[in-house]
Amino acid sequence: MFGNLFEEEEGEDFSSTSSRGRVTKGGSEPPPPRGKAKLSGIKNQGGTCYLNSLLQTLLFTPEFREELFSLGSEELGCLEDKEKPEAKVRVIPLELQRLFSSLLLVDQQSASTANLTDSFGWNSSEGTNQQDVQELNRILFSALEHSLVDTSGSTLIHRLYHGTIVNSIVCRECGNVSQRQEDFLDLTVCVCGVSSLEEALWNMFVEEEMFEGNNLYRCAGCDRLVTAAKSAKLKKLPPFMTMSLLRFSFDFNKCERYKETGRYCFPLTINLRPFCEQTDGEDSDFTYELFSVIIHKGGCYGGHYHAYIRDIDQLGKWEPQEEECKPKTQMKVKEKVKEACEPKLQEDDPLSVLTAIIAQEPSKSVLLDQLGQKLLDKIGSSWSKKFRKHYGPIGKFLQSHSDVFMLVSSGTRVALKANPPSPVTEPPSPGEQTPNSDPSTPSDSEAAEQTGLEQKTEPEQEGSHWFDLNDSSVTSIRESDIEKQFQGKESAYMLFYRKTQLHRPSEALNNPQYKVPLHLTQMAQEENQRIQRIREEFEATNNTVELRLHLAPSYRLENGALQPISKEQDGSTALSFDRRKTVGDLRLAIYQMQELWEGDMALTVAKSLPAGLHLYNTLTDDSVSLYSAGISTNSDLFVWNGREVCGAAVLTGAEWEPVLLTVVRPFLGDDGDPQVEDGVECVEGSGGGFENGAPGLKREARGFAGAVTLREVREALGEPKESVLCQKHKGGKREEHGAGEGGGASGWRVFPPDDMQRTLKELSLKDGDALLVLEPQSFDCSMFTLNGDVVTVTTPSDCRWLQVEFQPHGGGEEEGEKEEERRKIKVPATGNMLLFEVKQRAIEELQLHSGAQYCLRQVDCTGKLLPPVCEEASVRDAGVRLMTTLTLCPGNAPKASQLFLHFSVGAAPSAGVEMDIIVENTCTVKECLKAMLDAVGLDGCWHLRRLDWCEEVGEALMDEDASLSELKISNGDTLVVTEGQLPPKGFLKLSVWLYLDPGNNSADFKLANNSLSEEQVLEVVTPGETHSAALRSVGEVEISDEATLEDLKTQVLTLPSLQHVCMPTTAFMRVWQLEGKRLARILRGQQLTLRKLKLAGGADLCIQQLLKEEDLGPKELLLNIKMGVPGERCYYPQEELVWDASRDSSPRCLRTCLAAHYGLSPDSLLLAKYQQDKHTWEEISNWNQQVSKKKKKKRAESLLGAPFHLKDGDTIGIKNLLIDNNRDFVTLEDEQLQQMLRAQAEERRKGGEAAGCDGVGPQKKTGQTKSRKPEVALSINVGVFR
Repeated sequence: MFGNLFEEEEGEDFSSTSSRGRVTKGGSEPPPPRGKAKLSGIKNQGGTCYLNSLLQTLLFTPEFREELFSLGSEELGCLEDKEKPEAKVRVIPLELQRLFSSLLLVDQQSASTANLTDSFGWNSSEGTNQQDVQELNRILFSALEHSLVDTSGSTLIHRLYHGTIVNSIVCRECGNVSQRQEDFLDLTVCVCGVSSLEEALWNMFVEEEMFEGNNLYRCAGCDRLVTAAKSAKLKKLPPFMTMSLLRFSFDFNKCERYKETGRYCFPLTINLRPFCEQTDGEDSDFTYELFSVIIHKGGCYGGHYHAYIRDIDQLGKWEPQEEECKPKTQMKVKEKVKEACEPKLQEDDPLSVLTAIIAQEPSKSVLLDQLGQKLLDKIGSSWSKKFRKHYGPIGKFLQSHSDVFMLVSSGTRVALKANPPSPVTEPPSPGEQTPNSDPSTPSDSEAAEQTGLEQKTEPEQEGSHWFDLNDSSVTSIRESDIEKQFQGKESAYMLFYRKTQLHRPSEALNNPQYKVPLHLTQMAQEENQRIQRIREEFEATNNTVELRLHLAPSYRLENGALQPISKEQDGSTALSFDRRKTVGDLRLAIYQMQELWEGDMALTVAKSLPAGLHLYNTLTDDSVSLYSAGISTNSDLFVWNGREVCGAAVLTGAEWEPVLLTVVRPFLGDDGDPQVEDGVECVEGSGGGFENGAPGLKREARGFAGAVTLREVREALGEPKESVLCQKHKGGKREEHGAGEGGGASGWRVFPPDDMQRTLKELSLKDGDALLVLEPQSFDCSMFTLNGDVVTVTTPSDCRWLQVEFQPHGGGEEEGEKEEERRKIKVPATGNMLLFEVKQRAIEELQLHSGAQYCLRQVDCTGKLLPPVCEEASVRDAGVRLMTTLTLCPGNAPKASQLFLHFSVGAAPSAGVEMDIIVENTCTVKECLKAMLDAVGLDGCWHLRRLDWCEEVGEALMDEDASLSELKISNGDTLVVTEGQLPPKGFLKLSVWLYLDPGNNSADFKLANNSLSEEQVLEVVTPGETHSAALRSVGEVEISDEATLEDLKTQVLTLPSLQHVCMPTTAFMRVWQLEGKRLARILRGQQLTLRKLKLAGGADLCIQQLLKEEDLGPKELLLNIKMGVPGERCYYPQEELVWDASRDSSPRCLRTCLAAHYGLSPDSLLLAKYQQDKHTWEEISNWNQQVSKKKKKKRAESLLGAPFHLKDGDTIGIKNLLIDNNRDFVTLEDEQLQQMLRAQAEERRKGGEAAGCDGVGPQKKTGQTKSRKPEVALSINVGVFR
């Protein structure tokens, strides 16, 4: 009936099963148990809140529930046989039975309706589209009646809900009465123009409708048109009366739907005797009491359903609301403290609002389907109205801020990462417990005191109570809360009454198992056992921490840190332990593990640092749990006596953290190659080497406590007082390895005498920093020069060489490779020497086989081999620096006209498994692919893809006939041979152009303008300008039409041609769509998909670099504004202005915006729009506003509609009438262009016939009318059981 009219607002209610941001060791979390109300909710499948509300109402209709449970398998069949073709299984009532038994007996926060909706024949989309609950009520009853045909329950709906209305027409002349009976399952009552339910029923069943005047009735007795009276009465009253309120109406003046939100009262108890035909009998025969109210929140185009239900059988536990159970004085004090202490909420910042909402919850978490409601209560506005325009749906906002929010309880609740659900305030269930939550629970005495306080404050009333069942959430409410649903956007939509004479047996009270079939009870018990077992396993798994125990006998104190005595063993022992246990339990467990331990045992938290193991705080309180002590998984604990290790005192604490320094000393030996000692490595000097006894630097790693002074460090190194300590000078002219052809030098800063008394922490020395130690006689060597407080280390002058390392396997060094196979030699070289000569000398000195093929390759900083260098080039031209290492590998070197490419088959290559190939740079993609397939011996259908900047498989090479050079594939690139044909439909191939701003003199655009061919440059018409602008082609992107605009921008930035264009983020990029060599529109909406943006394959896009971030809204227009030069027929240079037309798009609003921009009065401005195709200006005047006679309300004209149709890029001319009397906007250039247009029109008129025959003449555009999406009616599929 309503189709998807009631589509559920995502900001109000959404359900997510994702557990992003929630990492547990035990896999998926178990379902959380029932809440305080001890009633189970129903999960929302995305838009099924209307179904959940109706199902909960039926569940809390005991007579309906028990009638349904009375139907056995002999009548309904078994669900296990539903796939058998000969079996007649009545699936809908069976699934309804299982759902009701689960809601009654299974200990879980919410049950799922997935099986029930599957029995309806609904697909996934029907589960996310919200429908009308009144329509569902009728369709569900009809489906049940059809499902229960030929069973004892075939009259179930008829007995409980069926009533009869008798319509009578009485002739005023002859008294003839004409009657017609009408059946009903629910009464549809009017809301518009009525103040209460009683008044609506009075109008329906008491007031008479007169047929008189021009509206006479033809009487069968009189056989003529006569005056008559029509009336209706209730003839048969059902046990349960359902009232459907007509909240939604249609305004024929505005041609739109609207919701009646006015006050509409309904009683808790109602007597229908005045509205019945037969009034004899007791009052109890006509009296009904309210037991359920289904509430709709929102408008006629979206909203959310929940239900207020009276617990007739007292199955739940009713508790007063938290604020109500506190004394009034306590509440006032709390409010004052809250006002004084709570910071002012930033209502315009959604992150601040949501964080505050979650932080103020006692459990430190909020149900996802309640977050929208709490946001509305907090700031008085929904997410959709306030934040969705700029931040998207609330679900995506939470996912994009996964560093702040995390989902718990199987994705049904959201909490803060920095403040997880507090176990002290409200103990979480095993399903809600996070790895960081304390498993300890508050004492029973505290809970008892709190319960006692509540009982003292307001004793719980006896009898049935009301609950708010809102999807997964069930909360207690008072009867007085129903009055809040009389009016407003959140108001009653359906009312359910039951006769007061329907009494419940005493054995049904507080007994959820009452009349539940035995097999369903057993299924619920098995499910409870399964859930409890999962919870226990989950709790045990998530409370087990892995500890590393370091025993003192296995360590020694060295260099300010603890080091293992044996290098073969790390000295640690793994231990799994329950973090809920105490430190004393852990100490006892370690005593049992170490039977030979004698004396005291201290447990100290340790940490592995580069210098070694360091100790921090000691665990002294044995009664504290490991969680409270801050012990988490992978923590290090040092087990010792608390005083010394191997006779040496150990300093603990953060201030004594050791720092691992690299101690550098001069090596001036003449005894040949230096020896590598334990912990000491002799390396080359600063850019130079020590070959044949030449001087160099010797490095040694030493650890020192961070609280020791430099003087103590010098003493620990055994250096005399005259020694000088130096730190690497960051302001030196050259870095350590930055020497040119003739060598290099590095600078070191000498520590002044005052720094010798400062600690390493105070000097900001950290792990890995180098410390140069020089004795006074070291300056006698030419290698060291002291200039003020800077020591310069100079390399030898005879360092014109290249080191060549031979790798016979052509890759990295394999484990176990023989030392002689990794031979290194130095080849004297200059910048002008050809690399071919370097290779030949290396082969001769290494005495390799001259007939084998070898190539020279450089190595990057990670040790990866780079592509072979071109041996036809010189050392300088190839970019090879002297005093570096080249690797000699088996293989061929590419020529100057060839490319050395890496490739892999099927997926992105991992280290060491990619293959190499040499091809001509002029060969096509198809030829390159064939060569690669031949190399690996494959055939079939394959295509090539690039690697993107993330080293993942990227875009496909779509043009197989293009050469590699045309596609800008360079030496060393990696291609992926992918199986299958080129990408199918659903992927868009978009051409990307770069807007070359002539006014931008940045280096990026200077670079872009150089060396552009005619094919790379496109002349387009710039909005508002008479001259054209140049666009540079930067390539093409291939992207899915389901990708967002932000994804498109990110992929565009990876194009090689844009590597030199500086854009910090995608917000600094504006994307235009080109149509007919014109910048047609700006693509906006970062999270909108390309399909929603209506982008088609082959479209041309133009990107424009911005100087500031931009995120245009749906109705924010980018206008080019030009202020006229007073007294002249020209304009100042145009500017860009963003005009927000979302609230007001009238000329006055635009004039006010421009006046604020220029600092002028709005009344002094004259505006005009530039018509680019005609080169004319259309003045924007203050039009006369139309006044509606009915509503007496002014209606301003919109510039977004006729006749101006303002859009992105339009040019607005401005005249300041205070200083410029010329109201004409046309310039001399405009007149010249208009004359050209007239001449062209005259030529077309003369050759119009010929042009028409050729199809060049003007053609009438026949635009296709966009077909409206059909409304899908709600339906439930039922089998045939007759």
